[in-house]
Amino acid sequence: MIIRRATKEDAHEVVPLVNIILEDMEIPILKEIPLPDLFKVLELAFETEDYRYSYGRVQIADIDGKVAGVAFGYPDEDEGHIDHAMSQFFPQIGLPESTEFFPESEVLPGEWYLDTLAVSPDFQGQGIGTTLLESLPEVARAAGKNKIGLNVDVGNPNAEKLYTKMGFKTVGNMVISGHDYHHMQKDI
Repeated sequence: MIIRRATKEDAHEVVPLVNIILEDMEIPILKEIPLPDLFKVLELAFETEDYRYSYGRVQIADIDGKVAGVAFGYPDEDEGHIDHAMSQFFPQIGLPESTEFFPESEVLPGEWYLDTLAVSPDFQGQGIGTTLLESLPEVARAAGKNKIGLNVDVGNPNAEKLYTKMGFKTVGNMVISGHDYHHMQKDI
């Protein structure tokens, strides 16, 4: 396994992994969008520079040329514009540009935020999530941050156990799309 930066060509393999998290979040607007349309706009937005799920914001776990897992993140100051790049593609699937998938704030000041950590079902149980987490301090430091933050669904104790094992501590609580989350941070 290697951990690498993404290229635009990874979109087709990465988007289904992003969708695993989106489905878990049960974001109301996503229930109204047919899956092929959602994948289309996610792939288009992946190829932009500044989107939440852009190729420039992801670490990829690559096993024999296959995308086995992803870790997307960004510095806290990017949150205010992180989804603008996708809005230009909404009219292509019949949505107004003003549509918001993520209206709530997810980050705390001063952190590099791990937005999404997902492992392909074909590769789970092989330590990929741990390896991706271990690669993030370098990314966060390169962005000028000395702290990594994330949100973990209170209904996902296995993920919370992994994050705790990796040195994250709960520092607060958030509600995102009607779900309760623990906000965890790790100093690096």
